[in-house]
Amino acid sequence: MGFLNELLGNASEVDVEKLEKQLDGILIDKEAIQSGYKVLRDSFLFTDKRLLLIDKQGMTGKKVEYHSIPYKSITHFSVETAGSFDMDSELKIWLSGSHEPIVKLFKKDSPIEAVQKTLATYVL
Repeated sequence: MGFLNELLGNASEVDVEKLEKQLDGILIDKEAIQSGYKVLRDSFLFTDKRLLLIDKQGMTGKKVEYHSIPYKSITHFSVETAGSFDMDSELKIWLSGSHEPIVKLFKKDSPIEAVQKTLATYVL
């Protein structure tokens, strides 16, 4: 069912230990991944220091963008849960100095509340 969830865009939790090894060149000394979620090929990870958005690009996914957001740069965020007719949930994150939010979409039954709670833990 995991592959089907990925095809449909559902977020799933990632294996933190596996990711720490993969991101050895990205994480700074003594930075630890606290939790993370994956939607298709993209991921977003909560470390003890920042929010890390990982965007795999292209057909092969070999080109990767790592977007680091220090928690202190997040001015506010919102979560919109899925409804009866609107099947997607939405996470919006506003950064200081930017008028447009970063938007991440989640399919119904994705753990959007868990993501919001983790984000609140580090931002508030």
